[in-house]
Amino acid sequence: MSTQSFVYGTFVLLSASVFNRIIGFIYQIFMMRLIKPEGVGLFSMIFPIYIMMLVIASMGIPVAVSKLVACEVARNNLAGAYRIFRISLAVIAAGSLTLTCTLFAAAPLLARYLFPNPDIYPCFICIIPAIFIVSLCSAFRGFFQGLQRMSPTAVTQAAEQLVRVTAGLTIAWLLLPRGIPFASVGISLGVVCGELAGFLIMIYIFLTRRPRVRPPLPPALPADPVPRTLGRIFSLGVPVTLTRFISTALMSLDALIIPKRLLLSGMSMGEATSVFGQFVGIAEVLLFTPGVVTISLATALIPAVSEAQAQGKTGLVQSRIQEAVRITVLLGALLAAVFLVLPHNLCQVLFGYGSAGDALFIMAVSSPFLYLQQTTTGILQGLGRADIPFKNLLMASVVKILGIYYLTSIPGFGIRGTAVSLGAMYIIMSMMNYRNLKKITGLNINAAVCIYKPAMSAAAAALVMLQVRLLLAPLSPPEPAGLFLNLSAGVLAYLLTLYVIGGINDADIRRVKLFLKR
Repeated sequence: MSTQSFVYGTFVLLSASVFNRIIGFIYQIFMMRLIKPEGVGLFSMIFPIYIMMLVIASMGIPVAVSKLVACEVARNNLAGAYRIFRISLAVIAAGSLTLTCTLFAAAPLLARYLFPNPDIYPCFICIIPAIFIVSLCSAFRGFFQGLQRMSPTAVTQAAEQLVRVTAGLTIAWLLLPRGIPFASVGISLGVVCGELAGFLIMIYIFLTRRPRVRPPLPPALPADPVPRTLGRIFSLGVPVTLTRFISTALMSLDALIIPKRLLLSGMSMGEATSVFGQFVGIAEVLLFTPGVVTISLATALIPAVSEAQAQGKTGLVQSRIQEAVRITVLLGALLAAVFLVLPHNLCQVLFGYGSAGDALFIMAVSSPFLYLQQTTTGILQGLGRADIPFKNLLMASVVKILGIYYLTSIPGFGIRGTAVSLGAMYIIMSMMNYRNLKKITGLNINAAVCIYKPAMSAAAAALVMLQVRLLLAPLSPPEPAGLFLNLSAGVLAYLLTLYVIGGINDADIRRVKLFLKR
């Protein structure tokens, strides 16, 4: 695969990711205002479980399909690539159908003994069909990715998101008169509609644009026996499944534990569901949305670091890591200042629930560490050490779970305890990742450029925003206008301070200008 085609493919997927994140953020705002935090909280309790079931249903096979198809294409054996795809599709179809039927049968027991709120039962039942649909679609995506064609994945993901948003809001609005639990079903049905639309588009692309085996045929290569092919598929898929399963299981555990611990803090079931909805649907959304930049950076770093390492260029590896850390901290420091000074304003203006700002304020300090965790994970993966961030995640998650269990149930502290626990996990994991990077690469970052100057600039931005808020208070401008002025002043103060003290230089400015011209 040429460097140009790789860069193009990466750009296509990242563009789709940014588009989906923007649409998803807007969707979250409308959904929060339509079905309230309680409805979002109900859906948020079952969504991590749904993701975990997807991991089990797909069994890591799409990743295996991508790798094995690419291998067969490299051997000029397109027929072999199709054979691997057909076998994989059959296995995924059988496995996901079995799991879907099992979940339908077990749903009443799950609602009785596992779910923290029995009102999530309709949401769960309605989202189950999406597991079968997504699993089938993932096999097709793996096939096209193995052919180095990223557009089908990007197109179907964008279509899924658009249909999901439109259908979810429409159905929720239609069901709202019947109560919040029924309105929250709209989100689940929106997911099913979106995934079905993406799958149908993928089928159309496959039927019309797939490469065909045309004469003259190359010399036939002997086909592996089916058991051996299955062995190749599962040898690649099982490790991926185990890693993703544990990660999603940790997410599911949060969704099950937090509402129950909120109940023990003295809240009613409705209050606990609403507070959980505000935390997941507002505070975490605001915290995670800027991460699309660092996730994109991490994705781009994997091949960049791998290439430098393969060439034995230790200095280049270290310089790329330092630049990535610097960019991440520059973004994180500014956001930390914004989340510390304006948490309630952001939550109120965007979502209509300023009280969610309590949790956002607590997690503000940890936001640079969250983004640093994402970047360092991408670097370690690029160095071929994907096992390290996984182990670090497990260790940091122990601290998080213990914190949630004990702090969230404290009367009067509640969801703030959850925020403290998650913030601690981000800090611990990012520091552990960085320690491992130092050990592997001998990295020694320039603390003045990567830490002190961004921190000083963030402090200046925070002071400016506080002063602007005091100046605007007697004028009582409309909340959106006041927030916009405050943010603008803070960003300008941050950039000016950075430039004056040398946190950004002329080379950075030239890069931005070049990017804008493109």
